[in-house]
Amino acid sequence: MAGPNLEIFRFGLYLFFPLAIMAHFGNPDWYRRHVLPYKDRIIPKDNKQKLPHTHSEVVAELERRKAERLRRKLENEQS
Repeated sequence: MAGPNLEIFRFGLYLFFPLAIMAHFGNPDWYRRHVLPYKDRIIPKDNKQKLPHTHSEVVAELERRKAERLRRKLENEQS
């Protein structure tokens, strides 16, 4: 069995590690430098996609996407 010093070390590690991670990655400056430029590469700002808000719009969008997926699947099978 380990002594109390090991228990104090483990407790300190269990407490310090998550707090250090949250302090590092939760820093707004770090977020602005590392996350926002990457987000702008993935999702361009000129993306004019209109998100559905009502139930009927959501259902219509799902139907449109299903039809698009089926069309692409049929095209791939014919190729």
